[in-house]
Amino acid sequence: MKKRSLILVFLLPLLVHAQESEYNVSSYLDEGIKAANTHHIGEAWLNILIEAEDGFDKNITHATFSPNSTLDWHKHVTVQVIIVVEGVGYYQERGKEPVIMKKGDVIKCEKETEHWHTSSANSSVSYIAIYGSEPTVWTGKVTMEYYNSVAEKLRDN
Repeated sequence: MKKRSLILVFLLPLLVHAQESEYNVSSYLDEGIKAANTHHIGEAWLNILIEAEDGFDKNITHATFSPNSTLDWHKHVTVQVIIVVEGVGYYQERGKEPVIMKKGDVIKCEKETEHWHTSSANSSVSYIAIYGSEPTVWTGKVTMEYYNSVAEKLRDN
């Protein structure tokens, strides 16, 4: 409960700022733009809610992945926070066991930690990602073979 409260305290000023700017708070419900299959397999949509700029060095993105999609291994030079708003997905840090993430979960991934996250085999997932302005560093492919082994292990639905 304490972590969720802290996240809400952090997000509230951002949402107020979004209401006062050209951003629309309810826009996170929109699918966004279908992402090119550069660093994932399957279907994904991205909706940039806030881009980092002078005075605020975080990007806030709403991402949605269709069931049975992958996202490649990557890392960020800053902490990344993932807030799952709908569905079920997988999250894994390099060298650790994969876990199921579901609506209401808040995941904090430390800076420079190689990880991947995406939908589960049977459910889409939608999350808000908060991360620094530096580009994502893509470190390796998550193959469908590997993804399927994770799905078999976790059997989410």
